[in-house]
Amino acid sequence: MGALVTITLPDGSKKEAAAGISVADFVKNHIGPGLAKAAVFARVNGQDVDLARALDVDASLQIFTTKAPEALEVARHDAAHIVADAVQQLFPGTQVTIGPVIEEGFYYDFYREKDGKPAPFSPEELEAIEKRANEIVAKDAPFQRSEVAAEDAVKLFQGKGEKFKVEIVHDIVAKGARTLTLYQHGDWVDFCLGPHGPSTGKVGVIKILSASGAYWRADQTREQLQRIYGISFFDKKALEAWTKQREEAARRDHRRLGRELDLFHFHPVSPGAAFWTPKGTSLYQTLSDWMRKLTREDGYVEIKTPLLFNKQLWMKSGHWDKYKENMFLVQDSDSGELDFGLKPMNCPSHHVYFGFGKHSYRELPLRLHTQDVLHRNEAAGALGGLTRVRQFAQDDAHIYCREDQVGDEVSRFVKLLDKVYNAVGLKYEAKLSTRPANKLGSDELWDRAEAALKTSLEQMKVAYELKPGDGAFYGPKIDFVVSDSIGRKWQLGTCQLDYVAAERFDLTYVGDDNKEHRPVVLHRAIYGSFERFIAILIEHYAGVFPTWLSPLQAVIVPVTERQDAHGKKVAAELNARGFKVEFDDRGMSMQKKIREAEMSKVPFILVIGDREVEQNAVAPRRHGGADLKTMPVADFAVLLEKEAAIP
Repeated sequence: MGALVTITLPDGSKKEAAAGISVADFVKNHIGPGLAKAAVFARVNGQDVDLARALDVDASLQIFTTKAPEALEVARHDAAHIVADAVQQLFPGTQVTIGPVIEEGFYYDFYREKDGKPAPFSPEELEAIEKRANEIVAKDAPFQRSEVAAEDAVKLFQGKGEKFKVEIVHDIVAKGARTLTLYQHGDWVDFCLGPHGPSTGKVGVIKILSASGAYWRADQTREQLQRIYGISFFDKKALEAWTKQREEAARRDHRRLGRELDLFHFHPVSPGAAFWTPKGTSLYQTLSDWMRKLTREDGYVEIKTPLLFNKQLWMKSGHWDKYKENMFLVQDSDSGELDFGLKPMNCPSHHVYFGFGKHSYRELPLRLHTQDVLHRNEAAGALGGLTRVRQFAQDDAHIYCREDQVGDEVSRFVKLLDKVYNAVGLKYEAKLSTRPANKLGSDELWDRAEAALKTSLEQMKVAYELKPGDGAFYGPKIDFVVSDSIGRKWQLGTCQLDYVAAERFDLTYVGDDNKEHRPVVLHRAIYGSFERFIAILIEHYAGVFPTWLSPLQAVIVPVTERQDAHGKKVAAELNARGFKVEFDDRGMSMQKKIREAEMSKVPFILVIGDREVEQNAVAPRRHGGADLKTMPVADFAVLLEKEAAIP
């Protein structure tokens, strides 16, 4: 009998098999044909591999099927290769560059010219590419992996005239690589680390989304490329569901609704900064006041700090070395040097504030809340509505506490976050991000910080996904990802544990032993930024805000001019009670006023005729709903008070 290997499955069970058996054959023969049929790739001893890879030694094995998000990501990597193949079949002479998976789908960059100029893909060409790509899927050609010597890879791509691939290979060789991995399906081959699915047929269905220009290696001095965006799903049903969601997302687009509901504007004179209308300002202020109320009730104190600091602060915090390219720098009027920076975050200024006085262990935790304006130098091409801006504000806070208080403070924060997200109907999940490569501080500090967050999550029984290497440079963090009403995910809240700041800023408190100790710092936010949170809420509600959040809660519409005096009196009475009510006295028909109020998604339209004047009443109708019975103004005020109450 030949040599055997022991394979450990995720449930802890162990199975023996002949050494050298492929993952695919092991699954089929030792687990079951159903799993083998659904499998896309495997994880062997923590490394992602193709199903054709051999099991030569004892190993742990995890199989990812078409039901796993990770498998869809691999399939979209496959799809990028297939699209590149389709392009080169249809347009000989086109060169390939790179084709990564992105958050929603994939793209592949191509270099091609016509008459010596970059040649974009036309809509008709994109349709042809999609058709050919799905024909390649239907052929169900296997993805075949091979390892070749670096010099052979160079010869291969030089022979194909692929100068960009040759450049990539040379760069990899310069870093010490001697062999490279190639993947081939049919006659098409690409340099790739993998893994890939078993065959092109496993991809399912491919849809081309759009095309745009790009530059090789994002360098505007290099060649202009043509980028094709696409997406794939394991079956047409999933693609149809995604298409419907995309159409619904377009209907809810906050940029369009922001204009239609008159909430905000943008202008080239200040790119990436919003101009808020009175209605938009009302919405913004409601959220701001709500967060102030919640934090005040939860033991926070609010402070304000300067917006501009010299580089000494940013050098002390580490931002000058790690983050300067993302900051707006300001010239010193005396030295002429760019020695000042607008603050991109509040953390350093809060640390300075903490250092103004001496602190006892009895004062901790100290919870500082701020809603100051921040600036980050986002690339112009990355700006998009309220979701990516240069000027914004956060519901920012920093908690200075003793190490024995960390668990309680994290739990307290999550309870507050849970209250906010539940109030606006956002479900959430947690992601625990650990130390990145460019971290500050010792491994010992990071070990303690990561363990503290993990312990807090587990004690609260909050399920979380581990994200190795995704932490901030000063500490690990818990990010909270919400799902909106149509199932899209958005990263919002965060809780970041920081042992480094106290050292860098020499922050101390006097303990019960009468000695000085370093506090632990928690960076936390629930909205993230007001701008992005508002964008998400606009799309989550499709502009139909709950009454408490709506910028305008009721519009009074008279049947004729005879009711104007009574309508204005009712508006004044309701506004005096703190409601947001307008009287529509524009010179147009009642029907048109009602129609425009409906389009503006106002929660209540109050119609006033002669009967309502006689009875000191209003005839309310809900947005998109049934008419309510005529009722006294006082009764409507009670109804509105209940629905307009801030959670």
